[in-house]
Amino acid sequence: MKILVTGGAGFIGSAVVRMAIDHTPHEVVNVDRLTYAASLESVAAAARSPRYCFERADIADADAMRRIFELHRPDAVLHLAAESHVDRSIDGPGEFIQTNIVGTYVLLQESLRFWRSLPKEAAARFRFQHVSTDEVFGSLGDTGSFTESTPYDPRSPYSASKAASDHLVRAWHHTYGLPVVLTNCSNNYGPYHFPEKLIPLMIVKALAGEPLPVYGTGANVRDWLFVEDHAAALLRALEGGQPGQSYNIGGGAERTNLEVVTQVCALLDELVPGSTHAPHARLITYVTDRPGHDLRYAIDASRARRELGWAPTQTFESGLRRTVEWYLANRDWWTAIAARTYQGARLGTSKGNAQ
Repeated sequence: MKILVTGGAGFIGSAVVRMAIDHTPHEVVNVDRLTYAASLESVAAAARSPRYCFERADIADADAMRRIFELHRPDAVLHLAAESHVDRSIDGPGEFIQTNIVGTYVLLQESLRFWRSLPKEAAARFRFQHVSTDEVFGSLGDTGSFTESTPYDPRSPYSASKAASDHLVRAWHHTYGLPVVLTNCSNNYGPYHFPEKLIPLMIVKALAGEPLPVYGTGANVRDWLFVEDHAAALLRALEGGQPGQSYNIGGGAERTNLEVVTQVCALLDELVPGSTHAPHARLITYVTDRPGHDLRYAIDASRARRELGWAPTQTFESGLRRTVEWYLANRDWWTAIAARTYQGARLGTSKGNAQ
């Protein structure tokens, strides 16, 4: 296939691009606006392949999307482009509405226009795959897991914008017949993760000997998924998912935030012997909780296992070790980000003053 990947210079998108180029015969058209969290360094090796090309464009720009569809004529769209940081959505929801809702709408319209122009056999093969989050389902109690039939109950501007985009994708399938596949994933982690998210932020701050901010009591629970396992699941869904179907993708690795931070500290104690900041756990500092912080997420990924033949290959322990080792070996990547766009400041504290 020729796959048009939106957001292919982002964290999950770049993992998909690397996997598609390294482990499949597919061609990749990487469409990315190159916002603060994107980095072409994340796909530098893939970019050397003749099966890869890059288009800098905004998915909300209909003219640009139409040109790209006509020029490249993809067999599938793998839609990952999104604003994704909950804290940033609290401070400034407008960008999330524009990219996640308006951008998805524009992309759906241009995909529909292109799909309708295809010969019958090509149209039957075409897929629009939308990548979403478990956060659209809201917050769980102490037991249970999200399934594909869990009612939507988003609690943050980010999750509300993703829920809206999910509904648009389903509507374009049911109303216009566009062959869509949806996936909802749990928290990702791994190499090339922009250091505003929990795990890379803790690694970077611990290495600098800075306080490690844990929201509230650190009791909030997330299901963690290694990004390369997620990339494999997305490609599997694109190749074998049924039109109109949704698939939950999770790592089966529930941990409290405090447990995650403590494990990061333990790995740094081991992998950075002689550090003057060890034991790194003494840097843990409890800070005011995020507004509307969901208590617990957990994914039931049995449909993906059963229908796609997918299962994660990494445990949380093995994936976290690989992640910490990568950050230790690739300081140039994240120090350049710190110098350019993000110094680890606290986000998401505004109440009633969102811009």
